[in-house]
Amino acid sequence: MKKFFEDIKKDMKFKSAGPGKKLTEASSSKAEVVQSSSGSKQNRNAPSEGAQRAGAAALARIEQHPRPKVHTSQDAIRNQVKRELETAALADKERSIPEEESKVVEKDLSCLSVSGVYFTCPLTGATLTKSEREVHIKEAILMRFEEDAVEASVMMVHTFNKDREKVKAAVDIMSKYIENICKNPTEEKYRKIKLSNKVYQEKVCCVDGCREFLEALGFTSILLPVEGQEEEEEFLVLLEHGPDALELMMERRDRLQRGEPVRAQLDRQPQAFRPSPHGQRFELPPDFYKLSAEELKREQQQRSELVEKNAMMRTKAMREKEEQRERRKYNYTLLRIRFPDGSLLQGTFYAWDRLPVLFSFVRDSLVDGWQPFELLAPGGQKLTESEEVALAECNLVPAALLTFCWDAAVQADVTAAGGASSEILKAELLETIRTLS
Repeated sequence: MKKFFEDIKKDMKFKSAGPGKKLTEASSSKAEVVQSSSGSKQNRNAPSEGAQRAGAAALARIEQHPRPKVHTSQDAIRNQVKRELETAALADKERSIPEEESKVVEKDLSCLSVSGVYFTCPLTGATLTKSEREVHIKEAILMRFEEDAVEASVMMVHTFNKDREKVKAAVDIMSKYIENICKNPTEEKYRKIKLSNKVYQEKVCCVDGCREFLEALGFTSILLPVEGQEEEEEFLVLLEHGPDALELMMERRDRLQRGEPVRAQLDRQPQAFRPSPHGQRFELPPDFYKLSAEELKREQQQRSELVEKNAMMRTKAMREKEEQRERRKYNYTLLRIRFPDGSLLQGTFYAWDRLPVLFSFVRDSLVDGWQPFELLAPGGQKLTESEEVALAECNLVPAALLTFCWDAAVQADVTAAGGASSEILKAELLETIRTLS
């Protein structure tokens, strides 16, 4: 069909061009020859009159069809500018969230299963967020100097310094100072520490809390002359002490060696809920993840890819490696335990807490905590209290619903004896029981 239309176009163009000319002939004779030759050629190749009319109509239809627009470089530039302007406008809109949209955000936050991850300061009992805990603990330790300078300085040494190797080296050197004094109570040289000494500068001075500890022992800063030098230098000097004071120094040395970092304790935020069909629905705040907000968005985008991967044939080792990598994304886990009466107990845990920690939490929440019980993970897997297995290794992160059941034999004996309690959870939990939304 295409060739047919091309032949028609050529024929029409040929007719409108007029008679041809031959440069080597006269114009009059050539016109006759051309006309006669073209006539004979037209008779041989030209289509019929009906075919010409059909072709002309088809050609007209083709020419009336709209041609696609050709994008020039200017078009591309204008489109790019338009896209950039739209992106900027969208960013401005997101930065200035209208009042109605902000209410929606607040509503979404209120729907979270838990508002965040919280900690308790072991020194003050204050409840802290993740961002508040470090500053608060440092302030609490500094305030403790008024009560017990030795204890506060020991806390400083072990808490304010992250490098445990440096802490150990400093503790060993200060312990040596004390041991030398106690073994040689009359030797003056052991009671003086030159602050410009290389060992003191490199091993002790650089560790926060060390000087405070030495001063708490009784060392005093004094400028003393140094042989061969015109200027005096600073020393920490310990005045002479009796046998009782030396014994007390050894006890303080032991406290220094046994010292541990002061860490905020995870607040499990125990909460009881009435029976609800929403027990398996969890909405977690970003605090539960090691990922940033951008990484969380990327994680959601990759979930579809994960589904495809799960459909592929993989070895057991490959699956286990991928599961371990997934579990490492979480710092915490939110667990709910469903009891025989349908009520729920919720608590926050570290992802790497061991199973005994979980069992202890449940036992401390029961009225009859002495009774043996069992916990079943999703899928019916039985959890064993004696196993030192992390919650993450039991696939209980970042959240899971567990099933509680009493030991059947013991429960039967308790029921037969009429000693079964009507309540499962302690009264303090039932006082704040809520309905799970």
